[in-house]
Amino acid sequence: MKPLLIPVIRIVTVLGFCAISASVAMYLLQDRMIFYPQRIRRSDLDAIKSYRNVREVAVTARDGTVIKGWFVDNGNPGRSKLLFYFGGNAEEVSYLIPKAAGSKDCSFVLMNYRGYGQSQGKPSETSLCSDALEIYDSFAGRTGAKDQRIIIMGRSIGTGVAVFLAKNRKSDGVILVSPYNDFKSLAQYHFPYLPVGLMIKYKFNSGEKAPSIKSPLMIMLGTEDKTIPPQQSRLLAQKWGGMVTIKEFEGADHNTFGHGYWQCIKEFLNQY
Repeated sequence: MKPLLIPVIRIVTVLGFCAISASVAMYLLQDRMIFYPQRIRRSDLDAIKSYRNVREVAVTARDGTVIKGWFVDNGNPGRSKLLFYFGGNAEEVSYLIPKAAGSKDCSFVLMNYRGYGQSQGKPSETSLCSDALEIYDSFAGRTGAKDQRIIIMGRSIGTGVAVFLAKNRKSDGVILVSPYNDFKSLAQYHFPYLPVGLMIKYKFNSGEKAPSIKSPLMIMLGTEDKTIPPQQSRLLAQKWGGMVTIKEFEGADHNTFGHGYWQCIKEFLNQY
């Protein structure tokens, strides 16, 4: 063997070993990389009790896991609107209660994922999606309004849950904040030198489901989002089966939409 080849072989071997080690670590640790369960303080729970139109609710999943959250009742006689919200991967949804409680546009179902807030269990793609169906079935039609309008909203990782629900249940509108097309291509964006297709356990393939969903869609994205790049959101929009509106927040990143965020949501709710 030529002397010059020996260092090259060593370098390639080391790089290959590092790549394999990184791949194995990513596969074993991806639950911790994807989900960041947040609990809720007793003081926050006590503060929520001061809202007269908010009540704590629980849904028991088929496997016995108890999912907890809140129903914000802003219903009115006749036509009512009900919004199901699915948050980000580090989001404990009680922070939305002050905004939701003061809204006159619709009622809100704010349920924490498994392991978040007071909810039991451990989060996964399968559990989040199956829980979404049970949450929907527990609340849809509860108000008794004959002409109830249902909006499904998701943010970040929750957009995958929202799309799954919209494909499997009736909705009059869908709001997706920083949505992705699918987890595989998103992981490839963040780890371009790793074989993520072989490692990623979670699919969250919204693009595959999108063509069959005819509900009007509003996508909200930050033009400087490095977590879920805008091209992922636009790709999903191209595949959607119904009418699509895209609201771009210039200069915003993944967590800083700022002024105009709730106004866009309000306008969408009033339109549909």
